[in-house]
Amino acid sequence: MRILFIGDVVGRSGCDAVSQLLPKLISDWNIDLAIVNGENAADGFGITEAIYHEFIAAGADAVTLGNHSWSKKEALTFIGNAPRLIRPLNYIPGTPGRGSALVETRNGKRALVINALGRLFMDPVNDPFELLHEEITAHPLREATDAIVVDFHGEASSEKLAAGYFCDGRVSLVAGTHTHIPTADHRILPLGTAYITDVGMTGDYESIIGIKKEEMLRRLTTGIPSGRFEAADGEATMSGIAVETDDVTGLAVHTSPIRIGGRLEPALPPFWPDSSVPVA
Repeated sequence: MRILFIGDVVGRSGCDAVSQLLPKLISDWNIDLAIVNGENAADGFGITEAIYHEFIAAGADAVTLGNHSWSKKEALTFIGNAPRLIRPLNYIPGTPGRGSALVETRNGKRALVINALGRLFMDPVNDPFELLHEEITAHPLREATDAIVVDFHGEASSEKLAAGYFCDGRVSLVAGTHTHIPTADHRILPLGTAYITDVGMTGDYESIIGIKKEEMLRRLTTGIPSGRFEAADGEATMSGIAVETDDVTGLAVHTSPIRIGGRLEPALPPFWPDSSVPVA
């Protein structure tokens, strides 16, 4: 199975990158499962129903969230009618929406997509490790699903790496999100799970983690807020990770970061022969 995971989409420039690039990538690379983290898609904070449908129309099979799940209050209402919108599973019981979704892939297989929120340096939530174990045990790889992808949305690299090893051999991919800075540690863990500490953001990198520099600099240098944070609107880099899994085990056999467009050095998956095709 070919899996493409797209990191935190920030603002309109990030949304445009998804709408313009994702359909072509799905076609050119024969992607079976495409996942987009959309928690910063609406002006840098949260997601709207219109943006959710925009991502689905572009080819996303699932849209994950994070600590900004409810920054746009409409999400509390429409998430109940958005079966492929996945908020963190370790919010308190009774929270609207779902923490995982079983989706059908383009090659007719089943994939479980899970969203978990870290606890280190984040707002209080329930134990992500306990709930990940419950979810993975209830839908075991190779039995109930052909692939399992975990979006672990967290601040601390140590906690995300712990999640990778905790899930190793039981899921296809653990993709870290939240910091908006792509890390260089993509690899396949000893028991076969693809892992990266942070896939980076899909947004304008001529910014401070997707936010226009001016107000962020004022606050950091003076300690005094003088305006609202606004999403940067320059050309976006699409950042993410590509994974190919074994059809029998559901575990990873290849993984590579992707970076397309914008200001970062390009990166394409070398294990897909058609990945050299220009995508911009």
